[in-house]
Amino acid sequence: MSGEGLVVLVSGRGSNALAIIDAAACGALPIPVHAVIADRPAAGLERAAERSIDTAMLPRGAFPGRSEFETALSEAIAGYRPKLIALAGFMRVLSAEFVERHAGRMVNIHPSLLPKYRGLDTHARALEAGDAEHGASIHWVTPELDAGPVIAQARVPVREDDDAQILAERVLEQEHRLYPAALALLLANPVETKHESSPNRTPPVLDRDFDAAGRQLPSCS
Repeated sequence: MSGEGLVVLVSGRGSNALAIIDAAACGALPIPVHAVIADRPAAGLERAAERSIDTAMLPRGAFPGRSEFETALSEAIAGYRPKLIALAGFMRVLSAEFVERHAGRMVNIHPSLLPKYRGLDTHARALEAGDAEHGASIHWVTPELDAGPVIAQARVPVREDDDAQILAERVLEQEHRLYPAALALLLANPVETKHESSPNRTPPVLDRDFDAAGRQLPSCS
């Protein structure tokens, strides 16, 4: 299969994976999604298959250790020769060896305005801190968890009546817009392919730096 495509990794319902698939289907992304791969039974696989996307499941428990699991995952990905690998709710910490093997091709979505709130429970942590804004980030995957250079973000105002679930739902709505826009940005501007980033660089923000179709607006500076 041609390498001009995407492979998406999921662990659950796959709503971000579907947003990427639908964006590719309507032409908002210039390359197709070749496959969706999960590490457990996942609704995202069924929903991708309904859209005629190849799917594969590699249950972690079927392998004696992480090394064997990651070898099988690498082999599954390699069969599609993707240009980019998108982690979309893939709930598994990957080894440094796996990450370096795919350096410059693997991105992730995280439900916070990184570098704030790496790890879990981001919505509750934002509320507890009294933040006025919360959101989501697309970033390069590096060996350190949720620490790779940020590619793009979506910002969501925090409301007085928000709880963690309501805030999570509102952030997720923006994630579905952000991920395709960030992937389109990377495909049009293949920057930071070795995870290099200026410490003073401000990542583009959805609704400020992208048009209604998800294309990055030209800079006025």
